[in-house]
Amino acid sequence: MLLAHEVTGPPDSPVLVLGGSLGTTRAVWRPQVTVLSRWMRVVVYDHRGHGLSPVPAGPYDIADLGHDLVDLLDHLGLDRVHYGGLSLGGMVGMWLAAHRPERVDRLALLCTAAYLPPPEVWLARAAHVRAHGPGSLAETLVDRWFTADFVRSRRADVIAPLVADLTSTPGEGYAGCCEAIAAMDLRPVLPAITAPTLVIAGADDPATPPEHARVVSAAVADARLEILGRAAHLANVQRPTAVTALLREHCLGER
Repeated sequence: MLLAHEVTGPPDSPVLVLGGSLGTTRAVWRPQVTVLSRWMRVVVYDHRGHGLSPVPAGPYDIADLGHDLVDLLDHLGLDRVHYGGLSLGGMVGMWLAAHRPERVDRLALLCTAAYLPPPEVWLARAAHVRAHGPGSLAETLVDRWFTADFVRSRRADVIAPLVADLTSTPGEGYAGCCEAIAAMDLRPVLPAITAPTLVIAGADDPATPPEHARVVSAAVADARLEILGRAAHLANVQRPTAVTALLREHCLGER
């Protein structure tokens, strides 16, 4: 199974692969791709069951999503890359860096968690989405993706495309990834991560509050933790300049 993906940037430059959050497509990274592709070869992809990627029957687990990513790297002939993951993408990044450390040069984890109980909440969401579709969650999720001030600012140019991508996400794909999160506990493998790691949290993130980032950064040797104010779950969208600068600095050593 080959994941849908896009590649931009100079062909002989360092490679940064970006994985998105549950219910979004690779378009969620557009603010970063536009800038970072000036200096890096940037690969963005859709998780299984999302965007234009295949939709196998669920449930999935994090290892399934991790192996999908390994297959994509093999397809592109990429032996070792920088990897940045947002939410679900960060969970995949932790799996990859722990189980395939030779494939990850530098790791960036945004608004994510190694363990996100209780599983019953995720299983109930999976059942709901199979019955009613991901679009039925739009109002609730927008309030988790962004702070109230950002939503009140009526940034339709930013929010509407994300809601459209959520609504078009196949119910089986979204549900299967919910089941992957329900079964996930990456805490035992965090000490196996050897890649230099940047952990970014949104100070106002109700989905993966900063304490989850602190757990990850404490378990990964020499990890750097950054908590961004005025940011909820999609911190890279709400604070694009800050997140882009952090990714550039981490991957290229430039401020």
